[in-house]
Amino acid sequence: MSVVMGPTHAMSGAAVGLAVAQLLPEEWGGVNTVQEAFLYAGLTAGAALLPDLDSPSATVSRSFGPFTQALSHTVENTAQGFVNLTKARKDPKCRNGHRTLTHTIWFALAAGAGATALISAFGKPAVIGLLFIFLGLAIRGLFPEWSKKTDWLIVAALSAALAYGAWYFIPASSFGLVMGSAVTVGCVTHMLGDLATKQGIPVFAPLLQFGRKRWWKLKLPNFLSITASGPADKVLLTLFTASVLVQTYLVATGDYTELMMALLNK
Repeated sequence: MSVVMGPTHAMSGAAVGLAVAQLLPEEWGGVNTVQEAFLYAGLTAGAALLPDLDSPSATVSRSFGPFTQALSHTVENTAQGFVNLTKARKDPKCRNGHRTLTHTIWFALAAGAGATALISAFGKPAVIGLLFIFLGLAIRGLFPEWSKKTDWLIVAALSAALAYGAWYFIPASSFGLVMGSAVTVGCVTHMLGDLATKQGIPVFAPLLQFGRKRWWKLKLPNFLSITASGPADKVLLTLFTASVLVQTYLVATGDYTELMMALLNK
C-alpha cells in the first residue's frame, strides 16, 4: 500500500505545483497569471494520483467509474508482465504490478512528454481532453468525501465543465509544454511520497542495475521511513493543506513571486 492515500497525494501535488508554477522560466509561457498558477496546481494535483493507476483499489482507478477500473486492471497486468520480462536473475518474480512500472522516473518523464506530444499533434481537443482527465483526478483527490457520495458521472460532468472553462478563460500559446511539466511534477511528487515508506519504489528500474537486480527499490533508512497508511498520513495531509492555503493567499495577493525571488537572491 501507499504511504499516503489519494487526498494526501493530491494535496502534496497541489502544494508542489503552486511552488513550481512560480519558478517556471518565462520563455516557457503559460504560467503568467494567478489563474494559470492555480490551473497548474490543479494539474499537478491530478497527476499526483496517476502512478497509482496500477492499483484497482486506488482513488485514481475509481475516478471515472468502469472506464478507469478497466484501465487500471490493464495497467496493473501490463506492469506485472513488463517486470517479469525485464527482471534480472536476482529479481523475484512479480505477482502484482502495483508500485512497479508507473512508479519509475521514466514513467513520470514519459507521461509529461506524452501530454506535450498529444497537444502538439491535436491542439485544442487534446488540451481539453487532458484537462478533463487531470482536473477530474484532482477533484477526486482533493474532495474525497464529496466524491465518494457523488455518482462518478456527476464528477465527470464537473470535470468536463472545468476543462472547457479553463481553456476558454485561460488560453495559453504554450499549453503543451506547461501541461507536460505539470504531469511530470505531479508524478514525481507522488513518487517522493511513496519513497518515504518502508517498502520504497523502483525509481530507476529497469535501466539502472544494482546488486544484480534491475527492480531494486530505493527507500529511506529504516529509522526515517514511515508505515503505510499510519498516523503519518494525517500529519502529511495537514501540513500540505496548510501549505496550499498559505500559497493560495500569496499567489492571490501577488506576493508569492516577490517572496520567491527574494529567497533565491539571498
